[in-house]
Amino acid sequence: MWLANRGGRRADFTDMTLNDCTFTDSQLDRALFSNATLLEADLSGSQLCGACFRGADLNRARLHHVDLSGAELIEVRGAGCWITDANLSETIIRDSSFQAANLAQSRFFDARITSTSFRSANLSETAFQQTQLFECDFGGANLEHANFYHTRIQLSRFVGASARNANFSGARLFSCDFGRAELAGARFQNADCSHADFEGVHLEDADFRDAKLCGAIFYKVKLQTARMGNANLLSADLRGADLLGARDLTQQQLSQCLTDTTTRLPNGSFGPYMRFSGAERPR
Repeated sequence: MWLANRGGRRADFTDMTLNDCTFTDSQLDRALFSNATLLEADLSGSQLCGACFRGADLNRARLHHVDLSGAELIEVRGAGCWITDANLSETIIRDSSFQAANLAQSRFFDARITSTSFRSANLSETAFQQTQLFECDFGGANLEHANFYHTRIQLSRFVGASARNANFSGARLFSCDFGRAELAGARFQNADCSHADFEGVHLEDADFRDAKLCGAIFYKVKLQTARMGNANLLSADLRGADLLGARDLTQQQLSQCLTDTTTRLPNGSFGPYMRFSGAERPR
């Protein structure tokens, strides 16, 4: 009734303990869950548009196929929770933890996520289009086939993450750490990866066409058969990198970056790269 402006009052669960409670398929738009405890509660299928979960405890809660668009999740504890196939578009998420949570196939369109941990979480096939991510931690997370199209990501960590075939096309990745991540087949077309750290990363078959890689660290990176056409490699560190079969590289590109005797060049020879050597062409 309150939502329809026909009297009633706003659903308010502030400070309540709702452990193991069931709210499946409920209409809870703009409900207040501030400081509520929802351990192992089940809200699957519920409408939670604009709901406020400030300080809520969602550890091991089940929120499959919920609509959380426009919701606030600030200082939320969500370790081990299930938010699969959910709509989190335009959400504000800050100072929260979703460690080891399952967020597979969820959608974060136009969301703003700050200082939040997704360590060891399952984010496979999750969509982050147009989202802003600042100081977030995806260490050890499953990001396979995740979509970061035109996402702005700053000072975030993807150390040890598995992100095979993830899409970072058009993304802005400023000072992010991908150390030892698995990014084979990932797409970075037209992305800005300036000063990103890819040390020890697997980037076989990755697509960096038209990407900005100024000052990026590719130390001991596997870039076999990667596509590098028109990528800006000014001051990029390719020492120890394996570029065997890397495609579309030019003399100018390789002359602008740092290579050494441990760099394996596209034609299979070892560096440092010498201009006019032809080593930029794969055999």
